[in-house]
This record gives sequence, structure tokens and C-alpha cells, in this order.
Amino acid sequence: MISVRLPDGSQRQFEAPLTVAQVAQSIAPSLAKAALAGKVDGKVVDTSHLIDKDVALAIVTDKDPEGLDVIRHSTAHLLAYAVKELFPEAQVTIGPVIENGFYYDFSYKRPFTPDDLAAIEKKMAELAKKDEPVTRTVLPRDEAVAYFKSIKEDYKAEIISSIPANEDVSLYAEGNFTDLCRGPHVPSTGKLKVFKLMKVAGAYWRGDSSNEMLQRIYGTAWTRKEDQEQYLHMLEEAEKRDHRKLGKQLDLFHFQEEAPGLIFWHPKGWTIWQQVEQYMRRVYQESGYNEVKAPQILDRSLWEKTGHWANYRDNMFTTESENRAYALKPMNCPGHIQIYNSGLRSYRDLPLRFGEFGQCHRNEPSGALHGLMRVRGFTQDDGHIFCTEDQIASEVVAFHAQAMKVYEDFQFQNIDVKIALRPDNRIGTDETWDRAEEALRSALRSCGVSWTELPGEGAFYGPKIEYHLKDSLGRPWQVGTMQVDFFMPQRLEAEYVADDNTRKIPVMLHRAVVGSLERFIGILIENFAGAMPLWLAPVQIAILNISDAQADYVKTVADQLRRAGFRVHADLRNEKITYKIREHSVQKLPYILVVGDKERDANTVAVRARGNVDLGTMSVDALLERLKQELESKA
Repeated sequence: MISVRLPDGSQRQFEAPLTVAQVAQSIAPSLAKAALAGKVDGKVVDTSHLIDKDVALAIVTDKDPEGLDVIRHSTAHLLAYAVKELFPEAQVTIGPVIENGFYYDFSYKRPFTPDDLAAIEKKMAELAKKDEPVTRTVLPRDEAVAYFKSIKEDYKAEIISSIPANEDVSLYAEGNFTDLCRGPHVPSTGKLKVFKLMKVAGAYWRGDSSNEMLQRIYGTAWTRKEDQEQYLHMLEEAEKRDHRKLGKQLDLFHFQEEAPGLIFWHPKGWTIWQQVEQYMRRVYQESGYNEVKAPQILDRSLWEKTGHWANYRDNMFTTESENRAYALKPMNCPGHIQIYNSGLRSYRDLPLRFGEFGQCHRNEPSGALHGLMRVRGFTQDDGHIFCTEDQIASEVVAFHAQAMKVYEDFQFQNIDVKIALRPDNRIGTDETWDRAEEALRSALRSCGVSWTELPGEGAFYGPKIEYHLKDSLGRPWQVGTMQVDFFMPQRLEAEYVADDNTRKIPVMLHRAVVGSLERFIGILIENFAGAMPLWLAPVQIAILNISDAQADYVKTVADQLRRAGFRVHADLRNEKITYKIREHSVQKLPYILVVGDKERDANTVAVRARGNVDLGTMSVDALLERLKQELESKA
């Protein structure tokens, strides 16, 4: 007898081996119809998988996350099937699942066009409608190589040739198309109902620029049409909010070839930068941090001590002077330890908190650069806390409260907290790791926070807390971190005099709230679609005159607002008022003030809030009161 244990704890007994599909049929015909795959002892398998021993089994449907992965994987193969039907000379290579979809790489004699993409998608729909069964076969490696060579699929043959000779490989067939794959796949193409091809891009074979440039077709697939429509709408919104496009439109910054991965900040963009930096500087001061500044360039010997020269050298910019090798710092922590080491420290000095708006440089690959989000030169709101092990929890509690207040002020409400735990390759004893991880858990527990744990994703020297923000489109961004480090202080000989007069090594906590200021400003631009809240807006108020007769009054009002601390632009151009209003509205200004003879004579202004909201006429004093309340609330 074979015993199958189901997720609800019940068990079913069967006299002979049977497939996942047959188990589903024995439970309910409707379940068998909905089944996309099975989960046998935690592993996702085809519905045709044969169960010949006692197992735990869950039937995977489109309601399960694993079901969506199976659909996307299968849709990638459906794409390859359609391409081969329409373009028989094309060769298929690889087609994995990615976030929100899939892609497949092809070798073909000419570039695929948008019309080709439409034809391929139409063919995919036709093939899916046929509801052809998807079947799995297993062949010895050499037989599989011979098969793919016989059908002139040289890339597949090359992939299989790299597999050890004594191994078998699995192939999946649907209709006239057979592909190499580990699986699992849906039982038939009719399960694939909601998909869309997105774009074509170039990709080198095996990621090597010396190899052939292939054509990568990206697609998305979902279990429900509504989910796909929501995703496509989000992409459309994301395109409108692209910080690179808005940076140009709003005159915030630019990039150019002479400085790849580095930013030219324009006055308006630098104003946003300064608002973020000065805000974070106040956070430092209110939280007991001492602001410091360490050198940009440090001698190679220091980077050898930290381990960066051996393990991170390719990502560092280097230079030489007087026969000495130096590196631009890729991170701030070694410099902060030098400041710590500049004097004798006592346990009474701890915790000692240093903060720096430290500029770092990392030699990122040119293909990975992406606007403000991925650059080669960036500035962090970087802080390091030197403390004892007993102080870790209290420092984490204080940091958590600090970080949550910052995110709230920047109008981020949806925040996921995660703890990255010990990796396989790590230093220190398990006992030390136990204490460090439990200190983070205990701190979050005392904050009343729920968190997700990420096994194996901590740094080699210690675990860390990660803060993931969700923006107005629901996209997650990992920004803040609180990282425990038992390693670097020891390597750089940091110590303090303990209460028993012995020398001990402090724990170092690496913390950042917004992380890279460049990246965080990019996130802000996209989150607000360029329409920054009043306190962040580079120009907060524009004052427009209707005719030259109001010019002096406009200057007087502008001076009054500037003295109150506001960033004001007085537009005295001889243009139609409708033109000026439209132009400043496109710049997404929080407030536009219009002044005619009536307003001038009454010492008032006509106020328009962003979005063409008419707030009517009010005195400058009344306007100032409104603006100050808005600034205080950071609404």
C-alpha cells in the first residue's frame, strides 16, 4: 500500500503506484481539472509524476504561488514553440522564469520586429487553444545531444554536452515542439490563457560579449486576466514616473558619456538633495550621532587589512602616487574605525555613534548602470555605532524608531522588515551568531514588529535587518539596513578598556536609513511622479503677474515669502497668464500665485494648489500660515 498525506493532515491509501493527476482525480474531479502540478515532499513536479512510495502531497493550482511559476515556465516554452512554427530557421537557447514573467533567447538571421512580436503572440494563443498535452521523456545525455543536432538545434546540443556523460536529461514535448527542460510544466497548453509579449532586447550567448548576440523576447504571464491588466497598468504608470525622464523634464540632473555612472546635478535637483541631506543631518543630531568626515582615498594596505583588496578589488577605483597604491573608498566603515582608533576608548564612551554623508565609488559594470538607481559614485547617510554586545538590542530599538519616523515623514506607509541570517560562508562561532541574531529578533520583538527571515542572506561577518519600502505603485525598494559586525573592528585593531581594565573589541553596527541618497531621491521622484511635497519641492511657489502694472507688488510678495524661508520664483515675463500657469503646472509646483490689479489693490494673492485646485484669494499672512502648517506636517 502507498500512503499519501495531504495538506489537511488526512491520508489516502492506494494499492498501486499512481500519478499526481490520479490522486487529484480521487479527491475531486474539479481538483484534477484545476491541477497544474504537484508538490511531493516539498518538491514541485508534473501532474504525470509517478508516486510509488509514501509521500506528502499538495496539488498545485493557479491559486498557489508555485502554480504561477509553472505557468510562466510553460509559457516561455509556448513562446519558443510559436517562434519555431513561424520562423523554422530560428534556433532556441534558454527560457527561464523571471520576476513577473519570462524570457526566451533565440538565434535568428535578422532582428525580430514589433510586427513579428504581434504574430508570435497570436500564434501562441492559437497553440494554447489547441490544448495539446505536454509530455516528459528522459534520455541519456549523448542521445539527447544527437537528437538536438539532428534537428539543427546547436545551442541545445551545446548546453547538453556540458552535462556529465553519465547523467540523463529530461525533454518536454508539445505538438511539434520538443525542448530541453528540468520542468515541471502544465499538463497541457490549454492551461496557458493569460500572457503578453513585452519587448525584444539583445543578449550575448552565455552572457559573454565575445559570443553571438542573441535576441531575447520578454513576456509576462498570469493566472487571471485582471492581474495582468493591473500589472500592465503599473508598468504604464512606472513609465510615466521614470526618474530619468522626469529628471530631464523637470531640469533636475543629467548624465553624459564623459562621466559614466556619475551625476550632474542641476540647481533644482541639488535643492532636493539638500532638503534630504539637511533633514537627515537633523536626524543624526537628534539621535546622538557625531557627524564625521573621512578621506576619499586610502592606502592599499588598509584595504588589504579589511579584506577588500583581495575580495572586492575589481569593484574599486584605484590610483597611484609616489609609488604607493591607493583606492577610492567603496564604503565608509574603515575610515570610521580609523577615527575611533585615534584615541583610547573606554566602556564609558560606548555606545559611540558616528555618522557621515560619505561619498563612495564602486566600479559597477556599464551595463548595470541605471539612472540614479545604480551609479558609480554615490553618497550614503552612513552611520556606525561602536558598542558592547549587551548594547546591540537597545541600539537596534532606537534605530528602528528613528528609521520608521523618517519613512513616515517621506510618506512611505507600507514597510516590510526582514532579517538576513547567517550564510554558509561566514566567520565566527555559531554561538556568536546565535547571540547576534537573537539580539536583532529581541529588538524587533520589543518594537512590536513582525518580520520575515532570510536564511543564508546575511553578510559573512554578521546578520542584518533590512527595511523594504513599497512606493505608490506597490513596488518594493530595499533602503535601510542595520548590520551587526564582529569582524572589521578586530581586523583593524579597534578596542576599548572594559570595566575590569582589560582590552576588548567593540561590536560595530553599520546602519543607514535611506542608504544611497542618489537612489533614494530617484525613488522619491518616482513615488511622487515628480510632484514633490512642499518641503521637498525645489521651487515651492511661483508668483505670476497678469501685466507689468503688478510687477512691483509681485516682487514685494516674493521677498516676503523668501524671508519666511520659502523657495520662490517670480515670473514677470510679458506672456499671457494662461501660458505662464500652464508652464508652471507642467513643472509640478506645489503652489502658483496669480496677481492682478484686484489682488494688488487688496494686498492679496489668488492661490492655485497643484492639480489646478483653486483655493481662492487670501492675504499673504493667511497663505504663510497655511504653508507653515503644511511644512510642519510634511503632508
